[in-house]
Amino acid sequence: QVQLVESGGGLVQPGGSLRLSCTASGNILSIDTMGWYRQAPGKERDWVAAITSGGSTNYADSVKGRFTISRDNAKNTVYLEMNSLKPEDTAVYYCKMTVVVTTSRYSYSYWGQGTQVTVSS
Repeated sequence: QVQLVESGGGLVQPGGSLRLSCTASGNILSIDTMGWYRQAPGKERDWVAAITSGGSTNYADSVKGRFTISRDNAKNTVYLEMNSLKPEDTAVYYCKMTVVVTTSRYSYSYWGQGTQVTVSS
C-alpha cells in the first residue's frame, strides 16, 4: 500500500507564486517517474509536468518557463514551483508517481488526493 499526500495549494493573485509538494509513503522500493496533472472545472485532467528518476524534466507548453518540477528522492517527494500564475492556471492539482513496491517488486501508478489552486484578484 502506497499513499500520496499533497500540500501547498491555495488562493493567489495573478502574477503570484505557489509551491506544491507531494510525499509518498508506504511499501516503497523505489520511485520512477513523478508528475503533476491538473483538472479545471468541467474539463478533463491534463498533464502538467514530469520528472524521471534520473532528473530529466518535461513540461506542458502552457506552463513552460513558469513552472519548475523537482524531486527529493530521500524524502520520496516531488515539488511543483509555480510562478507568474494566471487565472487559467486555476484547477485541482494532482501528483502521480510510478512506484516499485516492496511486496512484489512490480510498479504501480498512484495518485494524490488533489490540492486546489485558485488564481484570482
